Amino acid sequence: QVQLVESGGGLVQAGGSLRLSCAASGSIFRVNAMGWYRQAPGKQRELVVTITSGGTTNYADSVKGRFTISRDNTKNTVYLQMNSLKPEDTAVYYCNARITTAQAMGVHVSDYWGQGTQVTVSS
Repeated sequence: QVQLVESGGGLVQAGGSLRLSCAASGSIFRVNAMGWYRQAPGKQRELVVTITSGGTTNYADSVKGRFTISRDNTKNTVYLQMNSLKPEDTAVYYCNARITTAQAMGVHVSDYWGQGTQVTVSS
């Protein structure tokens, strides 16, 4: 079993900052790419940013220059530092990780999701 546990959401005024964390735990052989997605009310889930195990990042244009993703491979944890927050950043933020697990029949790669954490930015 693999779990992703998120923390760090909350309510902040426009222009403020928040830091999200997501820790993967369980029967993990290797954590590959990790990332953050978000879903605002009435909208589809969208990519915020991803990071490979080697540190290559891919940001959505809407967050470039304001958000920074990082990861600690020793802790299987990914972070999202969000600065200069805007009301349009309000959404539920979901952590995602592509994880390799070792099973009796060999290795298996699957995508896992966190439970989501609410970020609300007031104007």
